[in-house]
Amino acid sequence: MFARAATWWTILRICIEERLVYRGDFALGTLMRFLPIVTQIFLWAAVFAATQEKSIVGYAYGDFVAYYLLTMITRAFSSMPGLASGIALQVRQGEIKKYLIQPIDMIGFMLLSRVAHKLVYYVVAAAPFALVFFLCRDYFPSFPPWQTFLAYLASLIMAFLLGFFLEATIGMISFWFLEVSSLLFVYMLFNFFFSGHMFPLDMLPEPWQSIVELVPLKYLAYFPAAVFLGKIEGTELTIGLWTQLAWLVFFIFLCRFAFYRGVKRYSGYGG
Repeated sequence: MFARAATWWTILRICIEERLVYRGDFALGTLMRFLPIVTQIFLWAAVFAATQEKSIVGYAYGDFVAYYLLTMITRAFSSMPGLASGIALQVRQGEIKKYLIQPIDMIGFMLLSRVAHKLVYYVVAAAPFALVFFLCRDYFPSFPPWQTFLAYLASLIMAFLLGFFLEATIGMISFWFLEVSSLLFVYMLFNFFFSGHMFPLDMLPEPWQSIVELVPLKYLAYFPAAVFLGKIEGTELTIGLWTQLAWLVFFIFLCRFAFYRGVKRYSGYGG
């Protein structure tokens, strides 16, 4: 057990050192990601000015700005750029056999690599995040109670794990079809709309509201942001956290099962 923990720590440390090479890119990229928020701020300012409403579906103008800033944090946790396509590429080119002949679990290795990526990203991007949130501080309500903040942190961590295992599961489909780019495009399209990254999901009419409740995408962006803003409280919050955990456990098992079945049919030749 100790030897395995030491192995994973070594892998994590090496991955962190590797990601530090990109620290300048992380800082600049973070500021660039906030530029679309400026467009959203002006857009909703125009919407509220045109409708002369003080709130829309329970969101005041300041709530919309705060919501979009919070979804930027959540999406930085849950987004896994290149994960599924990277798995498909390794399967197609035969590189995946290195995980089959060495005592390293592929899924665990990739998870540690993403953990290292997020750790370095947030350490480096802390200053740009702090600057943007300081400039927009008037849009935020008072800091939430500690119970709500702990629930928010829990939802962020589960959003990261859910995003990883969901996209890794898509990548495992490459054992059967070799290429997942089309499927990944469809997933990203639905993810953009139904995760709440584009707008608060409260705005959706029926039957779309019910459809969103049946899929896990809302836990990748909307749910943590709504928890922080106090839009989800009490019993609804408890049910939401347990549901998010249930989706996470489901995709962990599905990812493991797909990998197990995939390597059974995988054939690799050469050195």
